[in-house]
Amino acid sequence: MRYKLVIFDMDGTILNTLEDLAYSVNYALNIEGYPLRSIDEVCCFVGNGIRKLIERSVPNGTEIQNIDKVHRRFTEYYTEHCADKTKPYDGIIELIDNLHKHGCKTAVVSNKADYAVKSLCNQYFDGKFDMAVGEQMPLYNKKPAPDLVNLVIEKLNVSACDAVYIGDSDVDIMTAANAGIECISVDWGFRSREFLIEKGAEKIVSNTSELESALMI
Repeated sequence: MRYKLVIFDMDGTILNTLEDLAYSVNYALNIEGYPLRSIDEVCCFVGNGIRKLIERSVPNGTEIQNIDKVHRRFTEYYTEHCADKTKPYDGIIELIDNLHKHGCKTAVVSNKADYAVKSLCNQYFDGKFDMAVGEQMPLYNKKPAPDLVNLVIEKLNVSACDAVYIGDSDVDIMTAANAGIECISVDWGFRSREFLIEKGAEKIVSNTSELESALMI
């Protein structure tokens, strides 16, 4: 086994959360009287945390107090409906199980709100991750800052040279670089292979079989 710790992003990497995110965004926008967003627009908006998702979803020039209202509406709804349509990507559960069989620790580090990360991990991956953390500003800076990755490495007592980060976006590439660990990008998530190449991805896989091979070599 090449690594002792495999850290995964969540949205677009281990879970396809796009439909629930888009529906929750549009619920909040509709309640506050703003135009709705397409699923493709929401796909482009995700990756930098829920607050940034809301800021990108509301019309340009929306006042901060109204952004706050939409954010609250989203949180209220998404807390109850974050798993309506969400599901793991094919082969992810089996991959995690195989990593543990080889003595490898696994974790999740996401810009998704910490409550949602923990809820979704409990529902879809109960007991399969050694640690799972989401956005916890201002205690820890969110990705691409390395804070949460460094926290996981420290808590799980693994050297950075023995860890790898798996993600589907440019934010994940930057996060790994900032933490001084290797990165493997996946092109089945919310960003295309072409986009990932443009953003400096050094290794890209297209399915979990390819990912498992990359982790073992």
